[in-house]
Order: sequence, then structure tokens, then C-alpha cells
Amino acid sequence: MFGYIIGKVSEIESSYIVLENNLIGYLIYTSNPYSYKLNEEYKVYIYQLIKEDENTLYGFKTKEEKDLFLKLINVKGLGPKMALPMLGGSSIDGIKDAIERENILYLKKFPKIGDKVARQIILDLKGKLVNKDNIIDEDNELIEALKSLGFKVPDIKKVLPKVDNSLSIEDKIKQSLKLLLQ
Repeated sequence: MFGYIIGKVSEIESSYIVLENNLIGYLIYTSNPYSYKLNEEYKVYIYQLIKEDENTLYGFKTKEEKDLFLKLINVKGLGPKMALPMLGGSSIDGIKDAIERENILYLKKFPKIGDKVARQIILDLKGKLVNKDNIIDEDNELIEALKSLGFKVPDIKKVLPKVDNSLSIEDKIKQSLKLLLQ
């Protein structure tokens, strides 16, 4: 399994690039091959799909793009060949927003995504695409404490910005409870 490959782009085609590293050319399917430039070095995050009859590399410019791809391919009925064009046809935030707002029409604009698959994407991923980079460790501790008291993550995230970060964790929990029970 590869995490990423650093190398120079030696070939660009309509659905893939060839990334050369140590005299080996890796054929990597990407969402937008033309965003790469020939003979320039890139760090490409890799997902390797190994099946009985195939061994394929999928590449991404950012870790966030790869993470969204991994979540998309875990949706029932949505494979890598359907998920990859979604990333090329929209921004990551656009896809996340469409899922959170249950915008089926937006999701159906992608190739091979019909009504059934769009609904399945929303069902499987709504509420699970929160950007974890924006949550500091103390917030994680607060979220876990409030979850253990029976509150739902979306409700907790609504009150987090109102909680005073200078307070101790115990006082943050008390303040959060007051806000949640209003």
C-alpha cells in the first residue's frame, strides 16, 4: 500500500498521469490530469485498488481530496470509477455542502450518478464529512463528553462556537449543557 509518491510527471492523458520515480513510471488515475504539468515534480497521494483481475492506482493532489474519495467509495453502489469524476467536476467543499444540504440535483450532475446513488450518498455520508482540522483536541474531549451524555454531534457543533475556550473542561461542559438545553 502506498501513502504517496513523489516524482515528475512524464505523461498526461485524459484520465491518468504517469509519475516517474526512481526510473519507474507509475500510471495513476486522477480526477483532473490536466491540472498537472509535464516534467514538474509533485507529491501525489495514492489509493491502491487491488482486485483479482486489477491493480490500479488512484492519485490526489491533497490529503483532503483522498479522504473524501475514500468516504465516497465506501457508499453502497459507488465505486472508484464513479467517485473520481465527482472530485474532478466539483470542489471538495461543493460536494460536502451538497451532501449536508441533501442536494440530490447537484449530485446527479456527475456521470453515472442517478437518483438512487445520490440518495445513498446522502444517507451514508450526511453528518460525517465535518472538517476535523478545525476542531482542536480540547473540543474533541468536550464533544466526546457531551456525546456520552446523549447529545448528537450536529447539535453539539452548533453550540461549540458559543463556548468560552478559556474555561476548564468541566466549565466548558457546564456551559455547553446550558446552551444545549435552552
